[in-house]
Amino acid sequence: MYILMVVIFVLGYAAIALEHNIKIDKAASALITGVSCWTIFVLGAQGIVDFDSIPQYFVDLFSAKGHSDKASIITHYVTEHQMLEHLGEIASILFFLLGAMTIVELVDAHEGFAVITDRIKATDKVKLMWIVGVLTFFFSAALDNLTTSIVMISLLRKLIADKNDRWMFAGLVIIAANAGGAWSPIGDVTTTMLWIGSQITAAGIVVNLIIPSIVCLVVPLVVLTFTNKGQVKRPIKSESVEHYMNPTTPKERNIIFVAGVSGLLFVPVFKTYTHLPPFMGMMFSLGVLWVITEVLHRSKNQETKSHLGVIGVLKNIDTASVLFFLGILLAVASLQSAGQLSTMANFLDNSIGTDTETGVYTVSIIIGLLSSIVDNVPLVAASMGMYDIVPTAGHFFSQDGLFWEFLAYCAGTGGSALIIGSAAGVAVMGLEGIPFGWYLKKISILALIGYFAGAFTYILQYSLLH
Repeated sequence: MYILMVVIFVLGYAAIALEHNIKIDKAASALITGVSCWTIFVLGAQGIVDFDSIPQYFVDLFSAKGHSDKASIITHYVTEHQMLEHLGEIASILFFLLGAMTIVELVDAHEGFAVITDRIKATDKVKLMWIVGVLTFFFSAALDNLTTSIVMISLLRKLIADKNDRWMFAGLVIIAANAGGAWSPIGDVTTTMLWIGSQITAAGIVVNLIIPSIVCLVVPLVVLTFTNKGQVKRPIKSESVEHYMNPTTPKERNIIFVAGVSGLLFVPVFKTYTHLPPFMGMMFSLGVLWVITEVLHRSKNQETKSHLGVIGVLKNIDTASVLFFLGILLAVASLQSAGQLSTMANFLDNSIGTDTETGVYTVSIIIGLLSSIVDNVPLVAASMGMYDIVPTAGHFFSQDGLFWEFLAYCAGTGGSALIIGSAAGVAVMGLEGIPFGWYLKKISILALIGYFAGAFTYILQYSLLH
């Protein structure tokens, strides 16, 4: 069963990658893969889960309920502890995604993004790529890579009409969002995990990773500068009849834009000071924006209000993308609970070792590349569980030590190599419908060039400073 889970995961991964060839939506493949992996895990739990690893309080609790045999306790441990624990984490991500998508759609419905798009006059591909790349990079550091990707895709739809051109820019957004998130303690979930766990400090990660992260973006941009010439065609702006009957005023557009962006920026601040999950801050921001729109449009006719309110906007949310996300996260969570990811992390440590600089670099680079196949969160979580923070300053595993900083860079940017290797990539794939194969052919090489260029920059930087 242990091996079968991996086989099912690989087959599901292949079905997602070959979505356009087999003509089955990736959301369906992801859901079947996620549920199948958990089903196999539960059916084979007695041969996978070590009974001695189950917390004693759980054993006592279910023994008191009449489940005294090991097999029953193991099954309940998987279904009522491990699965529900992961479900809480997955739900928080999905609610975060729903909240962010709704806020972005709300701003879009009010034509709020015109505040930015009207100021971007460039139609030259090279110039526009640099503008989009830099905007995404710094937005991602201030917000996070997932939210930034959703916002930037909405902007690209206002700037670029041709689908293939927009996909190329969307690929750049993924690279830029992941690079921008790696050097900020709130820009990527893995960096946030290391920050909260005290493996890194906010000042340390910003100072030591900003240059490698910039290189990770700039190198692909330089390549595209020489390979992607020409002009982009702007989409023809079309408004519905309702727009002319009862349009949003410039004041309303500015209010919603400022409120929307402020709400998104509020999320990391809320998390930092309350330590509540990010989706709580996102839901609060959505609630405030909901109230603002209700007040702004209370005097308008019901038909117009329905298009500009949260309830109307919710109809435009891409539910298939959310379900795709659910399936992928369920599948990865099953491998984390069953131990395949920990086994892989232990294998890397035992076969390569982390007692030398070369070993640290090699393990981190491999973890970064693996994060393009499986989620970087469980990989980083496994690494955090394997190594303790060493109090000796300057040690590889001390706070702000070589291993933790380089792991933050690699895990944050390595996922760009494949479109389903990061939250930003999954979101863009769902929103734009980019095929796995297209991204692999057009963007993956660029992402890998940037990834290795940034890694080499960090290694050089560390050598010069130490």
